[in-house]
Amino acid sequence: MAGTDWGNQTAITKFILLGFGNLPDLQILLFLMFLVICIATVAGNTLIIVLVVADQHLHTPMYFFLGNLSWLEICYSSTILPRMLASLLTGDRTISVSGCITQLYFFGLLASSECYLLAAMSYDRYLAICKPLHYSTLMNTRFCLHLVAGSWLNGCLATTMLVLFMSQFIFCGPNEIDHFYCESLPLIILTCGDTHLIVLLDFLFACVFTLPPFLLTLMSYICIIAAILRIPSSTGRQKAFSTCSSHLIVVTFFYGTIMIVYMLLNRDTLSNLNKVLSLCYTVLTPLLNPLIYSLRNREVREALSKAVSKYGFHKELQRILDNN
Repeated sequence: MAGTDWGNQTAITKFILLGFGNLPDLQILLFLMFLVICIATVAGNTLIIVLVVADQHLHTPMYFFLGNLSWLEICYSSTILPRMLASLLTGDRTISVSGCITQLYFFGLLASSECYLLAAMSYDRYLAICKPLHYSTLMNTRFCLHLVAGSWLNGCLATTMLVLFMSQFIFCGPNEIDHFYCESLPLIILTCGDTHLIVLLDFLFACVFTLPPFLLTLMSYICIIAAILRIPSSTGRQKAFSTCSSHLIVVTFFYGTIMIVYMLLNRDTLSNLNKVLSLCYTVLTPLLNPLIYSLRNREVREALSKAVSKYGFHKELQRILDNN
């Protein structure tokens, strides 16, 4: 990089996030839709955290991971949605270079951490279903803390190395990013000089820090499904599938959309499709987490019912939960 001739290049200080600017007639509608999603995401995940902390029956490894996932989802959506809402409301789509790098850093950190946390949750379900007699011994408090701390540490390590390397580049334009947030590859295209090394590093980091947790998650569910199929009674099989179905939905939705986006070869001609699919893992996944775990999980529903009954709304809440 030091030997590259940038004498005729003018370094830019701001980027323009094109986002959904090609849909001028839908700006207000998009703003209202994303505002509702933002409020629902923060409120739903906050509610899960409060229930996990307040209800003694939810002080188990499964809900410890769920509470951490809810906190991660709040932070995750907060790196994307507020900036998007401001752009839709004011029409100002500019963002400083430092602000863009900061958004990229926190998004990458939280996305990588979620990969490892989802793997930890799948391993927890594997032990609970495949090794129930040893579950309480293996999944103790110390091990749970190590898994959560390791998830955050790996996410931080992966993103820090990439962002530190990218911060050495100079951006010389054009200054338009055809996305609604600062993603790594569209940002790399705007750098001066040879980008082959940073593209290779971005690919390697994505493989090294996301492929292992994905494979661990996949192996855990293969073992879970094999164990469930060996259960003689249909009632037992149904109960076991119900235990991990919510987690499997979130994992499939999160990993499926990410893999489709990052495995598309021609990103220029499919930029609109990339933006739509990116909404799935940046905006919809944090929203799905509280919806799936609260409406499909009996213990969370009971904890919510008990909490609200203290304030005199028990009958109305029970009616709503029964209807769902």
